Amino acid sequence: MEFLDKIKRFLWIFVEVGFLTVLSIILIHLILGQKSGVFVASVADNVIKFSAAIPAQSLVGLAIVLALVFLVTTRMR
Repeated sequence: MEFLDKIKRFLWIFVEVGFLTVLSIILIHLILGQKSGVFVASVADNVIKFSAAIPAQSLVGLAIVLALVFLVTTRMR
């Protein structure tokens, strides 16, 4: 069981680092604009295309599920 906990922590760290990397690239693109480089511009364009492709109903559903998870976890503590 200890091995699975280590793998779980490692995977969460990997996900957090990836998420922070994407957020940092978006911030660089917002600050520098088109002068930020080809890679930063392409990542920003992909994020914009991905977010535009998600229907509004899915975002509302995701927000409701996240709010329910938050409420349940705060009540259990």
